[in-house]
Amino acid sequence: MKSKHDIDLKELTRNREYYPSPEEWEEQILYFLITDRFSTGEEKNLYNPERDYENALRDENTKKRWLKYGTKWNGGTLKGIKSKIDYLAELGVTAIWISPIFKQVSFEETYHGYGIQNFLDVDPHFGTKAELKQLAEEVHSHNMYFILDIILNHAGNVFQYENGTPNYDGNVFPIKAFLDENGKPAIRPDPVEVDTLYEAWPDGGIWPIELMSPDAFTRKGQIVDWDRYPEYTEGDFLALKNIYTGNGEFDEFHPSEALKILTECYKYWIAYADIDGFRLDTVKHLEPGATRYFVREIHEFTKTIGKNNFYVIGEITGGFEFAIETLDKTGVDAALGINQIPEKLENVAKGYLNPVDFFDLFKNSELLGEDEYRWYKDNVVVMFDDHDMVAQTGHSRFCADKKTAPLLLNALFLNLMSPGIPCIYYGTEQGFDGSGDHDKYVRETMFEGKFGAFRTVNRHFFNVHNPIFRELSKMIKIRKENLTLRQGRVYQRAVSYKGVEFELPHKLDETRHTGVIVWSRIFSTEEIVLACNCDLENDRNIYVVIDSGLHMPGSVFECIYSTESSQESHEVEVEELVGKNVIRFRVPRSGSVAYRNKPKL
Repeated sequence: MKSKHDIDLKELTRNREYYPSPEEWEEQILYFLITDRFSTGEEKNLYNPERDYENALRDENTKKRWLKYGTKWNGGTLKGIKSKIDYLAELGVTAIWISPIFKQVSFEETYHGYGIQNFLDVDPHFGTKAELKQLAEEVHSHNMYFILDIILNHAGNVFQYENGTPNYDGNVFPIKAFLDENGKPAIRPDPVEVDTLYEAWPDGGIWPIELMSPDAFTRKGQIVDWDRYPEYTEGDFLALKNIYTGNGEFDEFHPSEALKILTECYKYWIAYADIDGFRLDTVKHLEPGATRYFVREIHEFTKTIGKNNFYVIGEITGGFEFAIETLDKTGVDAALGINQIPEKLENVAKGYLNPVDFFDLFKNSELLGEDEYRWYKDNVVVMFDDHDMVAQTGHSRFCADKKTAPLLLNALFLNLMSPGIPCIYYGTEQGFDGSGDHDKYVRETMFEGKFGAFRTVNRHFFNVHNPIFRELSKMIKIRKENLTLRQGRVYQRAVSYKGVEFELPHKLDETRHTGVIVWSRIFSTEEIVLACNCDLENDRNIYVVIDSGLHMPGSVFECIYSTESSQESHEVEVEELVGKNVIRFRVPRSGSVAYRNKPKL
């Protein structure tokens, strides 16, 4: 497909039944993977930590090769992802989000998928359009949803400026030419005939062909100040060229022809492959009017094919208030990349931050004028490890901190059992520990690649017997079985270790918090009390304040989950202490528990 005129949505959707949307997205558990780094479908040699750990560092040549392949194509494919749907189903995830799969510029190794050269084709490194459609069918056959990562605000490195690589200063710079398949500025779009531009097919220029025009781009050079408006909406992401999406104030925004074309392209992918949701990249760098136009068009189109709750998840950096304001103005369904959430979730789980700093993110939102206990439900995607780690100055997975790595399951428990739509980054379920001064270190291969996790080569990590995988699967099952854990309100709980003085858990000094983190989820008359122990060496016996309006002394709570399985089914009675209704239970070291009130007979 070379032109916008090749898109025929009516014909594509005629007499076709599409996979329906979920009624509630907060019911889902997302799993995010980088297509090039996930699977080839040919995995045979399973990683053995005692034998294989850091086998790529055993000689200098192997180490250099391992480092080199961190920024290169490694070989993951759509067929590979399809071969691992059973693995993901066993883990318990219900929605799979994959990195962009569109055709990339041919002369650069943009394995991550964010350097698009053709918005209407799949990159051959990943496979074919037919294989994308087959993957979606496989996902749906396992009662899962399929989310595709997309980009609106920029294309790949598709043209060269007349004079080098200018930095943003507010001016429009002339283009020398669009780039051919070798990265040479050889395609001059103006004033040549359209037929001449078609000679650049398939690896030169940008497609559909209507985008091969200077007017499709802002042409204002590279961003220098990433926080100055309008520089961050008009400038280029380094070599990635910024697309002109329109002009005018928010209420009077006029979409550009380029934005209209891209919107039709993404409607095509929904119709062709039966996609259930989009993760929209770099929303901060789009004018709010452009985002609103795109989201409205996508929502209206998907309703016409029976996807009544198609979800658009926006990557919105720039702070918590900015993200909420963007959601409110643009119609984006959920925010991803709110800087404070992943940072605070990870640091609370590790004991480096007071628990209240995380839980306060989900309540008392004056910005929205809501009641004190507003919970964000399906308006925010909650995760910690990811492919960018924008909340960090470096790039480190949770387990890179060896001291607190045993608390990974607590972080996953906190992620799954707190408000929002939980998302797991690929490899976290296997304890990946990548860390370094470049994002490549947190984009390891799961398959037997040249840039394997734990500094390895030729080993894969699809180990369903890994204790982290098994325990995470168990947590997910508990979440699925309890409506309260999916949709309940959240309240941080006061605790006491001796049953005398009750207070919210907090750090006592500058050292790491080694106490408990305790909160409740309440839905109607049911309360589930959840607790994590940050102590790496000792169990903790605690008294926890519960809702006295729901539970009288003598009522019973039952343990429905514990990282120490022998504790499950243990019952405790509500008792009154110092004028409070409380329950007392034990939290295993580095572990988590959940107690649910038993209904009265």
